[in-house]
Formats: sequence, structure tokens, C-alpha cells
Amino acid sequence: MLFLSQKWVDKLAGLPETGMGYQIVDVYLKNGTIVRGLTVVNCEQIVVPESHSFSENDIQDIWLSQSTE
Repeated sequence: MLFLSQKWVDKLAGLPETGMGYQIVDVYLKNGTIVRGLTVVNCEQIVVPESHSFSENDIQDIWLSQSTE
């Protein structure tokens, strides 16, 4: 679980929820990697699988997931 700073909480709060209290997002990292389909709970915590290790400092942007997978 990765806790987000107020910068990201504010951005996510302005986006629609995927379901009650959560969003499914794609996280764009500064190294060009896109980690798709992550769950954000209450706009402040990203559930990060063990296969993808990154810190908030690695995040360039976060958007609602457009993936249909």
C-alpha cells in the first residue's frame, strides 16, 4: 500500500469514482513505465502489487484507467 501526498489526493478527488470509495487508475512513472489497473482507495492509498515496486517520487502522473482488460 502506498500512501499519496495531498497533490495526488486533490487530483484524484476531482476524478469520478470507479465504485464506492475506490478508483481504478493507470500510474505513469517518470522512467516511462505505465502501471495499469491499480486500485486507489479513498483517493489516498494505491494498492501496489509486489511485481511493481515504486515510490511516490517515481510518479509522473495518475489517470483513471482506460483499460478494458
